[in-house]
Amino acid sequence: MLKHTKRIFPALAVAAVAALLIQPAAARVDFGAEGSAVDLVIGYQPYYTESWSGVVNNGKQFWKKYLPAGSTAKFQIGLQGSVIVNAMTGEKQHIGYMGDMPAIASTFRNIKERGGTDMRIVAVLGTSKQQCNIFLVRNDAPDFKTGVDAVKWMDGKITSAPHGACTDRFARLAFKESGIKPKRYLNQNIEVITTNFRAGKLDAAAIWEPTASKIVKAGIARRGASGEDFNALDGGFMVMLNDLISQRPDVHKGWLEAELDAQLFMADPGNADEVASLAESQTEKIDKEVLWWSLYGGYPKNQGGGDVKVQLDFIVTDRVQGLLDDATAFLYSLPKKPAAAAAIRDGGVTDDVARQIMQERGLSSPLAVVKVQKM
Repeated sequence: MLKHTKRIFPALAVAAVAALLIQPAAARVDFGAEGSAVDLVIGYQPYYTESWSGVVNNGKQFWKKYLPAGSTAKFQIGLQGSVIVNAMTGEKQHIGYMGDMPAIASTFRNIKERGGTDMRIVAVLGTSKQQCNIFLVRNDAPDFKTGVDAVKWMDGKITSAPHGACTDRFARLAFKESGIKPKRYLNQNIEVITTNFRAGKLDAAAIWEPTASKIVKAGIARRGASGEDFNALDGGFMVMLNDLISQRPDVHKGWLEAELDAQLFMADPGNADEVASLAESQTEKIDKEVLWWSLYGGYPKNQGGGDVKVQLDFIVTDRVQGLLDDATAFLYSLPKKPAAAAAIRDGGVTDDVARQIMQERGLSSPLAVVKVQKM
C-alpha cells in the first residue's frame, strides 16, 4: 500500500475553473510494446467517496492480476480533480479517478490552446444522488419536513459551495427548482465552509462526501437535503491518456478489469468494514466510522436520505449520458469555460473496452448498487 510522507489535509474545494484551462503542451510518453512491463502513475481521490474504487484497487492491488509481470502502479493523491487533470495534461499521471466536472473538462484538453493532451473518459466509477449533491444547514435551523423545505428556507440566507464543482451545479439547480434566491451565494472551499459553520457565519452549504459526514458527525452542522430531493445525479469517472489507450490496449483492458473487480468488492456488504479501513489508511484526520458512514450510512428521508448510496454503472448508459450532457452544458455556461462546447466532443467518451469486459464476464450495467447498511 502507498505510504504517505507528507500530511494530506482533508479534501479542499475544486479549484477555480480557470485551473482547468490553458496549460503547457505535454510531451508524448512511450508506454512500451504490448505485453511488456509498464510503469503507471495514477491520480486518485481518497477524499471523494464516489471515487473509492481507486482506494480499493490501491489497497487490494487488483491491478497486479491483469497487468504484465513487472509492472508498477504508483498512486498519487489529488485533493481535487483539477489537480489530477493538470498532472495528466503534462503526462505526469496516466490514469485519473475524478468527479464529473473535471472529467468532462479533461476531454477538451486535446485542443492546442488548452494543453494539447488527448484524454478520454473510459469508465464510470459510480453515480449517486447523495455523494456530491448534499446540503448542510446550521445546527439551529428549523426541523424541516422535506429536503425541499430546507432549500426553500435558504431564501435570503447566506449560502456557499465550491463554485465550478458538482456541488455548485447542484446548489444552483436546487435554488432554481425551489424558486428561491439566497442573500449571498459564496464561493468557498471545504475548509472555509467548515470554519464558517463553526463561527456561525454560514446558514447552508453544498459539499461532498466524506467531508459532509465528517462535519455532521462532529456536530458542526446538520444535513438538510440531497439530490434525492431534486432527482439530481452526481458522478465519478475514470479518465485515461489516449497515448496509453492507443499504445497499450493490453494495459487499457487490464486496468479496467481491475476496476471492475474493485467496484464489485465495494458493492459486497461483507466488505464494508474493510473498504472503510482501506480509506482510513489512505487519508488523514478522518475517523474510520465517518468514512464508513459516507459510503454505507443512512440518513432520514427528510434530510435527503435514500436507500442507495452509490450506483456502480461502470459504463456510460443513457442515465449516465444524461448526467454528462447536463454537466457539460453547465460548464459551458460558466464565464470561464472548462468545456469548449456545450457537449462532449466525439471520442471524448471511449467506454467500448469497458463494455467488452462486462460482456465477457456476463455482466450488465449497473454492476450493483451500494445500499445503506446498519453499522
